[in-house]
Amino acid sequence: MWRKSQDEPGGMMHPSQQQAPETAGKAGRTAWLNGTVVGAGVTSALGDFCYETTTVILPGFLAVLGIPAAALGIIEGIADALAAYTKMFSGYIADKLGHRKLLVVIGYGLTPVGQVLLALALGWPLILLGRLVSWFGKGLRGPLRDAIVVQAVTAESRGRAFGFHRAMDTLGAVAGPLLGVALLGWAQRLPWDDASGPFRLVLWLSVIPGVLAVLAFLTLVRDPQHSANPGLKFFQTLKGLPLRFKRYLGAVGLFGIGDFSHSLLILAATQLLAGSLGVVQAAQVAGLLYVWRNLVQVLTSYPIGALADRLGSLPVLVAGYALGALTALLAALAFWLRVDSLPLLALLFTVAGLYVSVQEALESTVTADMVQPQTLALSYGALGTVNGTAKFVSSATVGLLWSAVSPVLAFVCAAVLMAAGTAALARLRARGG
Repeated sequence: MWRKSQDEPGGMMHPSQQQAPETAGKAGRTAWLNGTVVGAGVTSALGDFCYETTTVILPGFLAVLGIPAAALGIIEGIADALAAYTKMFSGYIADKLGHRKLLVVIGYGLTPVGQVLLALALGWPLILLGRLVSWFGKGLRGPLRDAIVVQAVTAESRGRAFGFHRAMDTLGAVAGPLLGVALLGWAQRLPWDDASGPFRLVLWLSVIPGVLAVLAFLTLVRDPQHSANPGLKFFQTLKGLPLRFKRYLGAVGLFGIGDFSHSLLILAATQLLAGSLGVVQAAQVAGLLYVWRNLVQVLTSYPIGALADRLGSLPVLVAGYALGALTALLAALAFWLRVDSLPLLALLFTVAGLYVSVQEALESTVTADMVQPQTLALSYGALGTVNGTAKFVSSATVGLLWSAVSPVLAFVCAAVLMAAGTAALARLRARGG
């Protein structure tokens, strides 16, 4: 059981200091890239391939069904809220019972079920139900998968591990919409009874990677040892979370109230380009812009994680939040100036990709730095609940303001709220508590 230390020739290492099975035999910098991290990344890539295909074509699908922007905002907001509250309770149940992998598998399995419901939809009720089923699964799996990943690596390599995971996650979000847009263009040339036919075909095909995601997690991911904690009390544990973490959640929530669903960015591009390209072609181009946003996220997630490991996650997250406020401001300017220039719209989606890359890679690492391991899944659930509740308010509000007043006002309000959240996070960093 005793062996020589690799760092000190001739020295001895106690069993408790040996590397975990996931990282054994790997040295220093590469120890974080283990089977669980890779397996979770592959699963997330397939999962995103499934449901991000829907994200990119849903605005166009709703347009041909005659469903307005306000309905899209409400549907996305309600789905985000359900995912948020599911994250809270799934984290608590996992910490209490110690069964994380099974819940993650069920969560991934619900995504293709939701896709089937969308493919069958004739109006907004079934679209809402399909999104709710998919997002319930997303909420169920999210905090538990993140807890599995964070406990499979060292504290010093969390940024890289989550950066890699988010890059893989977004790789599926690039490949899926690309194929979806290509299939949409091809399907248009086929005979259909109505304009929704091409969209439905893409939705049916998106079920395949969703099923593969379930199989990938089952076979590739090993949950690090996680003991049940039957005495864990939900509200008592929430109340006992560190004050610094609660302040952090406040800043995240304030930012999130302005952090609208990027389905509305796709809709914005579709409307701005429709005059010159027509609705269907504009929807395709808007979908490609969203793919570009996701590609930016793929390319920057790991470098951002590595930068956070060097400089600290919190200051890098502050910078990312500032880019979020800039995204909303640029969207408002695009409508104010009636921008239909593809390069300018690509710039908007580039900035959006950068801030989402920072947000998704580092919100979880900041959380892990602030809480105890035994409440990690619950803390991730709290983070997800705050984010989802805020995004429900944001997406619904932006959609309603868009329809009732103007998209300019909608995005300006979002920019102000996101800037306020950035300032609150910067103050948290400045006083260190």
